[in-house]
Amino acid sequence: MSATDLSPRIKPVRGADAVALFMRPRSIAVIGVSAKPKTAGRTVLANLQLNAFDGDVHVVGRAEGEIDGYPVTQSIDDLPEGIDLAVFTLPAAGVKDALEACVRRGVKAVTVFSSGFAEAGNRAGQDELVRIAYEGNVALLGPNCLGYTNLVKGLPIGFANARKVAMLAPDDPNPAIAMVSQSGGLMAYASTNLAARHLPMAYTVSTGNEAGIGIPDFIDFFAQDEATKVIALYLEEVRDPQAFLAAARRAQAAGKALVAIHPGRGEKGKAAIQSHTGALAGDYATMQLHLDRAGVVLVETLEEWVDVIELLARYPVAPTKGPGVLTFSGGFCAIAHDYFEALDMEMPALTEQTRSELAPQLPVFIPPRNPLDLGTQAIFQPELIPLGTNALMADGNVGSVLIAINSGTAASQRGYGPMFIDSLKGKDRPAIMAFPAPEMDPDFEASVRANRLILSRSIERSMTALSRVTRHGRSLERSARSVTHTPFADLPTLGSGPQPEWLGKQLLSAMGIRVPAGGLATSLEEAEATAAKVGYPLAIKAQAGALAHKTEAGGVILGISDADELRRAWDDLHANVARAQPGLVLDGVLVEKMAPKGLELMIGAKRDAKWGPVVLVGLGGIWVEALGDVRLLPVDMAQEDIVAELMKLRSAKLLKGFRGSPPVDVQAVAHTAALIGRLMETMPQIEEIDLNPVFVHPQGEGLTAVDALIITAAEGN
Repeated sequence: MSATDLSPRIKPVRGADAVALFMRPRSIAVIGVSAKPKTAGRTVLANLQLNAFDGDVHVVGRAEGEIDGYPVTQSIDDLPEGIDLAVFTLPAAGVKDALEACVRRGVKAVTVFSSGFAEAGNRAGQDELVRIAYEGNVALLGPNCLGYTNLVKGLPIGFANARKVAMLAPDDPNPAIAMVSQSGGLMAYASTNLAARHLPMAYTVSTGNEAGIGIPDFIDFFAQDEATKVIALYLEEVRDPQAFLAAARRAQAAGKALVAIHPGRGEKGKAAIQSHTGALAGDYATMQLHLDRAGVVLVETLEEWVDVIELLARYPVAPTKGPGVLTFSGGFCAIAHDYFEALDMEMPALTEQTRSELAPQLPVFIPPRNPLDLGTQAIFQPELIPLGTNALMADGNVGSVLIAINSGTAASQRGYGPMFIDSLKGKDRPAIMAFPAPEMDPDFEASVRANRLILSRSIERSMTALSRVTRHGRSLERSARSVTHTPFADLPTLGSGPQPEWLGKQLLSAMGIRVPAGGLATSLEEAEATAAKVGYPLAIKAQAGALAHKTEAGGVILGISDADELRRAWDDLHANVARAQPGLVLDGVLVEKMAPKGLELMIGAKRDAKWGPVVLVGLGGIWVEALGDVRLLPVDMAQEDIVAELMKLRSAKLLKGFRGSPPVDVQAVAHTAALIGRLMETMPQIEEIDLNPVFVHPQGEGLTAVDALIITAAEGN
C-alpha cells in the first residue's frame, strides 16, 4: 500500500515537517522497555541519557517503578496526549496494537525497529500499519528500521549500541553530509570513509521498509537544512519514483547535490535486492535516465560513491568541461587518454592564450598541452609546478584539474606538495591531487586537509570521479534546456491496446512525421484505386490490432510492380492471414507506395509504470535486437541535445556517410524523436511506440516511418 492507494479522506503525514518530528522531537516515549539490561529499549534510553536529550522522556513497559531513572508507565493509554515521537522496541506481533494505542493518545510520529513485515513476506501486516498510521494522522518510520542520528542536535535513535555521538561542530569549515540508506552496513562504510576525509555527517538515516515516511521526505528535510551540503543515498528501491524525482529537483534547486548508488543492474543484483528488503527492482536504465534528469548523480561502485560525494561537497558547482591533467610521466599521458576515452570523457586542448603564455616559460622539450607532462624537469625547475598548475586552473577550456603523480615519496611530497597546495587552495575549480604513494607525509597530508583540498591514493579512481561529476554538470546544462511540451491538436482517436498500423500512421502524419503515401483499403477495388493514385511499386499489409507479427503471418507483401501483381498479392495475403490466425477479421489492408531506401533506424518510446516515459533511438531493422545500439533520451530533451546523443551511437559513423553513402538527415531524426517525446509526455495513455524501421534519407531530405506500432493502455488501466 502506498499513499496513492488510500482513500481521499486519509491524509498521509509526509514531507519535511513530518521528518522534523523524528529529528527534533520535544518529547519521546520509548515503548516496550524491559527491565533486562542490554535490550533494545534500554539501549534507546541509554542513548538519550548519554547525549543529554533535553526533552520529556516517557517509558512504557511491564516493570513497575523506574528504569534507568525514568518512571515506568504500564499502558500507552496512560501517556500524556500529543507526544512528538514514540520509539517501538517491540516484537512484530505487538506493533499493531501499540500503533493503535498511539493513535488514541495523539502521538505524532512512530519509529518501528521490528522486522517481520514486507521484507519477510508479511505485506498484509505492513499494509495494516500503513492504514492505521494514515488514518490516525501519525508519521510512521519503518518497520525494519535500524534507526537514525541527528548529529546537528546530538540525538541518536537506535537499538544496536549506546554511545555518545560527536556532534557536528557549528564552526566546522568542512561541508557536512546527510546520508539516507536502505542498508545500515553500507551507511557505516560510507560514513567511516568520509570521516577519514574530514567530511562530517550531519544526519544518518536507515529508512527500513518505508511503509510511511520515505526517502523523498528526508530529501525535502535535508534540502531545507542549513547544515547539509550533500545528500548521499543508498537505494535498493525507490518506492515512489515520482515523489522521489520531485524531491530531488527541489533539493537541486536549493543547491544540494544528491549522490546515489543503486544495485540491481544485473539479474542477480535484482534478486539480492528483493530478498533483502522485499523491494521489486525496476528497469535500471530507465531509472538511471530519470535520476540523471532530476539532478541525481548515480554512481556504480562504493568507492566512486565516496569519491563523488567528496568532490561535490568540496566543489558544489559541477564542471561542464573536461579535465586538465598535470603529471611527471610521459607514459601516463597515453594511459590517461585511453582511460578517459573509456569513460566517455575528453581532455580538452588548452586555449591558444594558455599555450602562448606557457610556451616561452617552458623548456622547448615540454609542449604546452593537455596532459601537461613536466617530466623530470620539475626536479631541476620546481617553479614549473606552480606555473603549470596555475595555467590549468585558469584555462578556459578546462573544467577540473587532476594532479597525477605516480612516483612520489614522502620526502618529495614535502618538497613539491606545498606548491600544489598553494596553487589549488581557495579555488572553485574542482581539483584532485592523486598520489598513489606507499606512504603519505603527515605534514603534507595535514596541510591538504587544513586547506580543504582533495587527496587521493588512486589515479584511476580520481579520473572516474572527475568524469562522473563532469557528466553530471553537462546533464544539468541539458536539463536547463529541456522543452515544455503542449498537446498536439486534431489527432485521431486511439483505442485500447495495440493499434493497427494504418491508425498509427494517421497519427504520425497528423504530428508531422512523414509516412509512405497510401491508405486503408477494405476491398480490392479500393486497393486498385489507391494504387492508381500513389503509383507503383507498392507494399500491402494486413491490418488488425490483434494481428501479432504480421510479417511472420504472411500479412506483408512488398515490391508489387503492377495491377496484375496487386490482384494476386491481395488474394495471397488474405489466404496467409486466414491460415495464421483463423477467424481474424481485418480492418482492411494498408496499401502504400514503397518508400525510397535509406539508413534504417529505430525511433520509439516506452512508459515505465513507475518512472515514466523515455524515448529510444538507435540502429533499426533487425539490428536493433541483434546489436542493441540504442540511446535512451528524456521526453523533454532539446533537439540539439538529441543530435549529440545520436552521435554517441556505436553506429554513428553511418550517420555521417560511410563507404560512399551520403550523410543522412540527422536533424530530421532528432526532430522526429522530439515529436515522439512530446507525444509520450502529453498522451499518458500511450504505453509504447515503435517506429522500426525508419528510412533516413540524405541530408536535407528527411525520413520516412515505414512501420509503426503504437500500444495504449488496456481498458481499466
